[in-house]
Amino acid sequence: MIEKPDKNQRPGQTEFSQQVGDMAERKLKAQRHVTKTVWSGLGMMGLVGWSVAMPTLLGAALGLWLDKRYPGEHSWTLALLAVGLGLGCFNAWRWIVKEDREIHQDEGENKEGQNKVGQNKEGDHNHE
Repeated sequence: MIEKPDKNQRPGQTEFSQQVGDMAERKLKAQRHVTKTVWSGLGMMGLVGWSVAMPTLLGAALGLWLDKRYPGEHSWTLALLAVGLGLGCFNAWRWIVKEDREIHQDEGENKEGQNKVGQNKEGDHNHE
């Protein structure tokens, strides 16, 4: 019995060498993705830190200014510091949720693309 070559198989390669090549290609792609993920993760930490720190500091500065201009029974500094902290945390949370949604959306698109490739391999067999 003579086996018919698979249409998706590259010329001059056995099925085993095709599998090894595919695995190597996936490994290289994963390594490139990890590098981007590490740097984007560090960047995200910096961005989240600044998005919390800036409103907090601005609230404290505005509070100090109001306390000097309009002294009163209650501390504007403490109140506006808390408001700035709350706004900064809300802003950081909203940004992280948006990034997480985009990451999962990208993963879903990659899985769909892989499924289509798998379906094409199954559907390309000759039924003669």
